[in-house]
This record gives sequence, structure tokens and C-alpha cells, in this order.
Amino acid sequence: MFDKTIVIDGLLRIEETLLHIIDRTSWIKDANDFATTPQGVDLLDVVTIRLMTVGEEIRKIDKRTKGQLLVQYPNIEWRKIIGMRNFIAHEYFSIDAADIFDTVKIDVKPLLTTIQQMISDLKK
Repeated sequence: MFDKTIVIDGLLRIEETLLHIIDRTSWIKDANDFATTPQGVDLLDVVTIRLMTVGEEIRKIDKRTKGQLLVQYPNIEWRKIIGMRNFIAHEYFSIDAADIFDTVKIDVKPLLTTIQQMISDLKK
């Protein structure tokens, strides 16, 4: 068994980060919005680093739960999230704004929903 309190704390940090990403990127309509203004470039940096922290926290949760929690939520591609974290950390200058845009607009909300479900399930 694993310490649910520590895992829930990590999930709450992820939830907060995802909500921040959704809020801050609400005005972004396409990938060029990240590249055409200083505000957009700064936002791209912030969002990218926040996505990296999400991947890192997911990696830690998987380790803390000895691989037993994430597999219960197969609708999310957990390995890809951790892989994105690794890519951001090690290949930052190769990041493509279009990839970050797609992640924000396609993947963040379903991930948030799953994270919230995980929190609820663990609190039962």
C-alpha cells in the first residue's frame, strides 16, 4: 500500500497547475499566438515549464504507488506525459510551439478530469 496523503497532495498540485494552464492560455487561439508577441513567448515558457512539472509529479506518483495507481486510469497516456517532461528537460531548445498548443488545447482538460477523479477516488 502507499501513503494516500502524499499521493493526493501531488495530485492536488497537478490539478492546480492544470487549472493555471487552462486559465492563462484561454486567449491562445493557435500556436502562432505563442510566437508573435513577447507576452506569447513568455506564456509559452511558463506553460512549457508547468507541463514539465506535471510530468515530474506524475513520475513521482507512479514511483510512490509502485506502478499501481496510474494503470487504473488507462484513458490517459501516462508514459507520454512523463516522456514530454523528459523532452522538455533535456531538449528545451527543440520545443515546438505547435506541440505545446496541441497539448494545451487537446490533452490538458481530459487530464484534469482524470486527476480530479483520482483525487475523489483516493479520498473515499
